[in-house]
Amino acid sequence: MRREDLTDSSCGIAQSLGIVGDWQSLLIVREAAAGVTRFEGFARELGLSRRALSERLGALVEHGVLERVPYSERPPRHDYRLTASGEGLLPVLLALQEWGTRFVMGDGTLSGTLGAGDLARARALEGTRVPDVELAAHDGSAVRLVDPDRWTALFFFPGAYAPGTHGYPPRWGEVPGTAGCTLECVSYGRRNGDLAAAGARVLGVSTQHPEQLAAFAAHAELPYLLASDQDGLAASALRLPVFRAGGADRLKRVTLLVDPTGTVRHVQAPVVDPAQSVDEVLVLVRELGAPARSEG
Repeated sequence: MRREDLTDSSCGIAQSLGIVGDWQSLLIVREAAAGVTRFEGFARELGLSRRALSERLGALVEHGVLERVPYSERPPRHDYRLTASGEGLLPVLLALQEWGTRFVMGDGTLSGTLGAGDLARARALEGTRVPDVELAAHDGSAVRLVDPDRWTALFFFPGAYAPGTHGYPPRWGEVPGTAGCTLECVSYGRRNGDLAAAGARVLGVSTQHPEQLAAFAAHAELPYLLASDQDGLAASALRLPVFRAGGADRLKRVTLLVDPTGTVRHVQAPVVDPAQSVDEVLVLVRELGAPARSEG
């Protein structure tokens, strides 16, 4: 169905569905967010016929969701990359993922803990490459999920707020899985020197605004960066488990140990004891990081 075929020209929902209203188009956007850029990659991941894939890629380019970027002149070949318009669809994907996890695969209960589908998706990240995503850090800088010179203890958490600030959503403490964010962040702060000595940096990510993270980092005196995924770039790229609270998507607690090449070497999920999990990450960095550094 084309956009011009829809009779309700004043409805943004109807107009949007005219562009990305079929499941193939939305899954193409999902794969593009995860770092797939080439025709063969989309075909392999989605199992679409070449004709159907070509038609949908062409339509997404036509409507400005994707852009074609040449990478070969002879023969002519292109990458397909998300535009700003395409990235604007990422919260839609997160909302669909949260709704499907909660109401289709679950019983409708709001929870920040990992369900069976969440666990399977998170653990499947081990051995994969982290997409090249840049986020806004709490200190005003831009930070990437991968550091080519060090390992990264990359932990995702629902939210942590400084006292006296406009912070926790109503009834936040009643949602399973939300407790322990402050403890986890502070524990990484205490172990930051040990992790640095072992060849790793710490990076915490939540969907909070950078100014909220800055206030909390100052309050907790954190010696490492917190990054904001308020636009869902990292969550969409890694298909991270989310839940919705306080009118916003929140990241469920998952930790990835990422080597300098961007490969996920270990997935920590579920994170049951936030403080103990930090010690476990330090042990893993020492065990896995030392051989990688000696080989380099």
